[in-house]
Amino acid sequence: MMPHITIASLQLDDNRLIAEIAEAVRQAFQLPVKQTECHLDPAPFYNPNRNQYNADLLLKELEGLCPHMDSKIVAVTDIDLFTPILSYIFGQAYLGGRTAIVSGYRMRNERYGLEADDGLYRERVIKGVIHELGHAFGLRHCIDPVCVMVASTYVEEVDLKSNSFCSRCRAEIVAAQKPK
Repeated sequence: MMPHITIASLQLDDNRLIAEIAEAVRQAFQLPVKQTECHLDPAPFYNPNRNQYNADLLLKELEGLCPHMDSKIVAVTDIDLFTPILSYIFGQAYLGGRTAIVSGYRMRNERYGLEADDGLYRERVIKGVIHELGHAFGLRHCIDPVCVMVASTYVEEVDLKSNSFCSRCRAEIVAAQKPK
């Protein structure tokens, strides 16, 4: 099967956003992109003490939905994610793996008492998806402040970076896609 990336909406009813993500991912990775719904129930991964969903466990479950070794899948959701060592995350991926998950939950201005900005929200989610897929292709965090692979702990840091790879990260993406 030809290498490809699948964008899977997980309890996210925004077909326009998924289409925008798919196009941005196609441009960023120069690979075919498919869109689908993720038929995964996140309820078993909910932690009532934190009122959040465990991204590590969700990611492990997603691995089973990606049977093709040469493909990647990223689930896009609006549920609040955490890992046991962090109070919240924007996304998670297996480094060099096949799966990633991104949440727009903390990317909305309204979460911070600011006026809604749908365009900014969409840009943030797209950056998150490209960033996590970068990890899936083996990239680590970058020190170039505008590279999409720079680490982002706060939403303001997401806003400062671009949705593109720096030249070093671009070269690593190209190398990672070459047949072995």
